[in-house]
Amino acid sequence: MIQISDFPISEGPVSGAMVEPIARRLFAPDIAIALCDPRSPLGGLLTPERGGTSRMVAKRQLEFTAGRIAARRAMVALGQPAQPVLPGPDRAPIWPDGLVGSLSHCDSLCLCAMAHARDVQSLGVDVEEDIALEPELIDTILTPPERKWLNHQRAGDMARLAKLLFSAKETAYKAQYPLSREVLDFEAIAVLPDLAAGTFAATFTRAVGPFASGTQVAGRFARAHGLILTGLTLRRQGGG
Repeated sequence: MIQISDFPISEGPVSGAMVEPIARRLFAPDIAIALCDPRSPLGGLLTPERGGTSRMVAKRQLEFTAGRIAARRAMVALGQPAQPVLPGPDRAPIWPDGLVGSLSHCDSLCLCAMAHARDVQSLGVDVEEDIALEPELIDTILTPPERKWLNHQRAGDMARLAKLLFSAKETAYKAQYPLSREVLDFEAIAVLPDLAAGTFAATFTRAVGPFASGTQVAGRFARAHGLILTGLTLRRQGGG
């Protein structure tokens, strides 16, 4: 199990090499992960990926490029050729045939998780700066059970733990979306973390696509180096 104390808080610049072992432990060994820094030169996009990037602001171009570089690194780690990852009409990545994946980025890190579709239905991953969630967002993002859980935590930790809840909900949303194609409000999924174990349970509060109301899925999280990372794997039936 992932313990929060397993990883130190870094006081200097964070590198992918520092974060990789943390992200690695969010997923099983058959799931590839790849990280890169969107602030660093990363090389070019594949030709099919370049369409539309000229209309992006510079920061968004760097984030988009970092996501595609990370995705290709994950493909290679799975023994697959590097292939383009194009955005769909809903802006969600279109993964190459036979693969499923998830992308996330913050200012200092881009993270991709990827697996073979024969083994995994869907993946969710999220990376956030480990800072306080804006107070005005708490009532918008958190369900009553989540606010109740938060109110039982240490007062000095509550605002940052609210950010953890947000990240876990983002990860659960990303994992369900390829299966439901539903855009959810924050109340559709309620999460409950186990801070000691580094895990969380995400419960659907209403029926969503193939998920009945009350369906619960499990994810993992870690907090280290000023970051929150959350991950969730939806296996195919019989796949564990």
